[in-house]
Amino acid sequence: MEFRELKPGGPKLSRIGFGAWAIGGPWQFGWGPSDDAQSRQAIETALAAGINWIDTAPAYGLGHSEKIISEVVHDQRENLFIATKAGLIWDDQGTVERNLHPLHLRRELEDSLRRLNTDYIDLYQFHWPDKAHPVEKSWELMAQFKAEGKVRFLGVSNFTVELMERCQKIHPIDSLQPPYNLVQREIEAEILPYCLAHQIGVIGYSPMQSGLLTGRFDRNRLAPDDWRYGHPMYNYPLLSMFLEFIEELRPIAAKYNKTVGQLAIRWVLSHSAITVAIVGARNSEQVKQNMNALDWVIDPSDLQQIAQLSAKIQQPPRHAKS
Repeated sequence: MEFRELKPGGPKLSRIGFGAWAIGGPWQFGWGPSDDAQSRQAIETALAAGINWIDTAPAYGLGHSEKIISEVVHDQRENLFIATKAGLIWDDQGTVERNLHPLHLRRELEDSLRRLNTDYIDLYQFHWPDKAHPVEKSWELMAQFKAEGKVRFLGVSNFTVELMERCQKIHPIDSLQPPYNLVQREIEAEILPYCLAHQIGVIGYSPMQSGLLTGRFDRNRLAPDDWRYGHPMYNYPLLSMFLEFIEELRPIAAKYNKTVGQLAIRWVLSHSAITVAIVGARNSEQVKQNMNALDWVIDPSDLQQIAQLSAKIQQPPRHAKS
C-alpha cells in the first residue's frame, strides 16, 4: 500500500480512500438504489486491503451514507481517518441547497457526529462554496470546532484560489478536495500550484469521472434516478467523444495489464500536487479492481501520450451534484 501525509507532519493516508457517495442510495444527486449489505462488505474489503480513510458527506443519501459507515467501523475508529463535510442542507422534500451559514454548521457537525457514532471527525470540509454567506464567518466557526476538539483537520472542497486565500487569513487550510481526472483538468492552471506553494493537501475526487473513465461505462445500465442520467457528459453527443477517448486509452492500459479505470486513477496519482484520491465503490469487487491502481508507475512517455490525448477533449464540465 502507498501512503502520503495529508500535509507535512500530518496523518499518513493510503493513496486511495473509500468514496462513500454512491452507497448513500437515492437522493437528489444519487446513483439509484443501493444494497446496504453490499455497501458494508465493500467498506470491510477496503479496510482489509489497507485503505485507512473514508470520505463521505451528510447529503449522500441524506444521512444514510454516514450511518452505513458507522455500522461497519465502530470498533475500528481509532485506526480509521474519517472525512465528512458541511454546507449542503435539505428540506422535508429532500431538496438540497448550499448553505454555509454558521447557524447551520453547528447543527450539521452534531448530526454527523451522531450518525457516525463518534466524538470527533478527522477532516471536516466545506462541501461547496456558498455565495450567500461570507466565508470568513463560517471558517471562523470551523476553527472553533477544531479548538473544541470535535474536528482534527479542516478542509474545503470545490473552492477557488480566491476563496482559499480568504480562509487562510483566518486559519490554515489543511486540504482541498477538487474534481480531477483526464477530462477535468482545470485545476492544473492555478489551484494545484497554489496548493503546492502553501502546503495544502489535495484530495482529488472523481478520478474516473464518476464511472465514465472505467472503460465499462454503459448509459443503458443507469437507473432512472441516477444523477448521471440527465447530465450532458453522460449523454450524446458528448458521450461519443468520451467513449472514443477511452478506446484510445485501452492499448496504453493493456501495456501494464490494467483496465482503463486503473490507468485513469494511476494518472491522477502521478501528479506531484495530488496527495490522495477518493475512489468510490458500491461492492467488494469494485474495491478490488480499484486496488490495482496502486503500486505501479506509468512511464513518462506514456504520461505524455495520455496528456496529449486528454488535451484534445478538454472542456469545463463540472459535477451537477453534491
